[in-house]
Amino acid sequence: MIKKCMFPVAGYGTRFLPATKAMPKEMLPIVNKPLVQYGVEEALDAGLYEIAFVTGRGKRTINDHFDISYELEHQIAGTDKEQYLVGIRDIIDRAVFSTTRQREMKGLGHAILTGETLVGDEPFGVILADDLCFNEGGDSVMAQMVKVFRQVRCSIVAIEEVPEDQIHKFGCIDGEAVRDDLFRVTNMVEKPRKEEAPSNLAIIGRYILTPDIFDILRRTPPGKNGEIQITDALLQQARDGCVMAYRFKGQRFDCGSVDGFVEATNYCYEHLYKRGKL
Repeated sequence: MIKKCMFPVAGYGTRFLPATKAMPKEMLPIVNKPLVQYGVEEALDAGLYEIAFVTGRGKRTINDHFDISYELEHQIAGTDKEQYLVGIRDIIDRAVFSTTRQREMKGLGHAILTGETLVGDEPFGVILADDLCFNEGGDSVMAQMVKVFRQVRCSIVAIEEVPEDQIHKFGCIDGEAVRDDLFRVTNMVEKPRKEEAPSNLAIIGRYILTPDIFDILRRTPPGKNGEIQITDALLQQARDGCVMAYRFKGQRFDCGSVDGFVEATNYCYEHLYKRGKL
């Protein structure tokens, strides 16, 4: 029912300068695998095999990563180094990739609207590679959300509880509890001050969106920081119909920050690499 997943990957990654001056932040490695590959693996785990990249200038290496490298593969053919390409070869075989460019950085809402040409008139997932999520021994976050979508058939945002003094870094929701992990959204605020936040339930970089979001985004005026905010469009969608917020099972690392990136690296090294899972 859902087969497409959009990856907005056009951002500059300024918090990681100078490393990101010539290299996309999504290609920064967590141990031996770039951030964006973890996201694509999560999409495939959820059954979303049509991968749509919304890129920008200087992001060609993302597409190159998910393509065959004939010279490299020829050089290591028949050696023990060939084993290191098994995972990415599997992704290339299973997924279908498409790309469009976001010419100006006008916010996540604008990036998603730019990707309309790639997903068309059907529901789709959105993964922000900066948010690296794991759920050891269980379904990935996107797979959990696909199961919820089959029940509710409307847009869904992933949420987690964060300390009140951190809520200003996120969009947050207010809503009516349907069950312990699911809320019908009644309000959404983008990066509120602590005293203005309706809750400490923060929206993280996982969404399932229905295609009517595109028409709403076209009508959404620039909001905070002069950008088209997906939270503004989702709030309108919630008022017109229904948006659900799902408190996912698992652990999230904010790899858009240096601290979160280091935490994710340490976690992956201890829990995945040393156990032969990377």
